Parts: sequence; structure tokens; C-alpha cells
Amino acid sequence: MKDKNLPNNYNLLSLEELTNKATEIVEDLESQKNLENSIEKYQNLLKLNNIIEKKFQTGVKNINKKTKENIFKIISNKNAKRTK
Repeated sequence: MKDKNLPNNYNLLSLEELTNKATEIVEDLESQKNLENSIEKYQNLLKLNNIIEKKFQTGVKNINKKTKENIFKIISNKNAKRTK
């Protein structure tokens, strides 16, 4: 399932907005009595979930990168103070 097949441009939305959209779809699916009519909505929910996962993983990578940079700066500053 490709994210590009979604009708809306979900890639521009924040994680919170995407989560709200997913919640709306789940609530709509739960209220459906005829599940055969819900296949497309369910597939969109799966695609939306993939986008949410990718955004979350990207966020985690960014946090890890910034943390490593901050640790390196702290260690560098401590080493610079020791050599003085």
C-alpha cells in the first residue's frame, strides 16, 4: 500500500492531526453495519497508519540525532575545561 494513493495530502499534517483523522475513520467504521461498504475506508486507515508510523520514526531519529549532538557538546566542553 502506497501512501501516495490517499486522496488527501496527509503528509503535510502533524502527528496529532493524523491521529485525529485515524480516530474519525475508526469511529466511522465501528458505526457501520454493512462491512462490505467499509473496505475502502479500512484500506485508507491502514495507509494512514503507515504515514503515522513513518512520521513517528522520523521524529524519533531526529530526537536521537539531537541528543547525540548535545552529549558530544557536553563531553567536548568538559574535555576543554580539563585541558585548561
